Amino acid sequence: MNNFIFENATKVYFGKGCVKEYLDCLLKPYGDTVLLAYGGGSIKKNGIYDTVTSLLRESGKTIVEFSGIMSNPTYTKVLEGAKLAREHHVDMILGIGGGSVMDCCKAVSMAAVYEGDIWEDFWARAGVIDFEPMPLGVIVTAAGTGSECNGGAVITNEEAKIKTGRDYPKCNPKFALMDPTYTYSLPTKQMISGGFDILSHIMETYFSEPNEDNLSDDLSEALMKSVIRNLRAAVRNPEDDTARSNLFWASTMAENRIIKLGKKCDFECHQIEHQLGAYTNCNHGFGLAVIHPVYYRHIYRYSLAKFVRFAEEVWKIPRAGRSDEEMAKAGVEALAGFIQEMGLPTTLRELGISDRAILKEIADSCNISQGSYKRMTREEILEMLQECFA
Repeated sequence: MNNFIFENATKVYFGKGCVKEYLDCLLKPYGDTVLLAYGGGSIKKNGIYDTVTSLLRESGKTIVEFSGIMSNPTYTKVLEGAKLAREHHVDMILGIGGGSVMDCCKAVSMAAVYEGDIWEDFWARAGVIDFEPMPLGVIVTAAGTGSECNGGAVITNEEAKIKTGRDYPKCNPKFALMDPTYTYSLPTKQMISGGFDILSHIMETYFSEPNEDNLSDDLSEALMKSVIRNLRAAVRNPEDDTARSNLFWASTMAENRIIKLGKKCDFECHQIEHQLGAYTNCNHGFGLAVIHPVYYRHIYRYSLAKFVRFAEEVWKIPRAGRSDEEMAKAGVEALAGFIQEMGLPTTLRELGISDRAILKEIADSCNISQGSYKRMTREEILEMLQECFA
């Protein structure tokens, strides 16, 4: 394994009823004014908003609402939240939602106390946080990004058409409350999208060096099998508590840095999807579902043994006289079949993208992953996007 330093400062409270049981005591170390951040209002329909605001008021907190956080949070929205926090002398941020809300809140926690331009200093390029961001706690309502247990935040600069993620440990939430029943009201398509995002995170760690025996790959295989099994179960019964709980925790495990330890990681699919999202605002998990099989068809020959292992261990494909290349291809096609089985899109046109002309601009704006088995070029990324369009 490669050398590593591990850090994770977030304390997780997982299980039914955890919000009512723990929120009050978790808020006590902070001041009286809370910036309550959430998205489009679904928490008002499913009752989570009423539960949380009642608990906040019972704790004597003043609530400043920051709503309307979109699925691909923008830098403009971050600045809006930071302005609210400053104007109302907010003491802490409480985010309720999925990855987009949590990512936006992390950026707000920095922008609310930083005097400079956080985009230029921390997203356009990696920076060093030598200050304390505003304290942040999260109540998670969707399984997908795993943002609850890391300092990562993906933000879109609409003007520059750049969607970039950075992970700063100082932005880790102080606490994360994870009640699996809070995910029940999520629309099925969104649940599947989030489920594929989990799988994507794991695969992007798994398909990278080192290939020698290492604990990360063993953990990743177990997680991939769990996600596949439990996503199928949750599609059959959206209120399958075991399936929803397993997906919820798999989401966290995929992105709490543990499986990444000692691995190079290859985030090329995420890099491509981020720019696809920056130009088209497409659904993140859906975009990844279109890109992953095409990308793996381009790179599997550069690490046949790992793709054979993927076919055998994750998809349980029997050797049955197949060559290594045939086995590797069978694993990739099993992934493509699972995507179709889940009803995920398989082409860019299914995402509502009809203009081929933007593909070159998207390809030219993509970052190149240093962890890929095959060093990509923007010309090959364009070729892939054209294959995804078909």
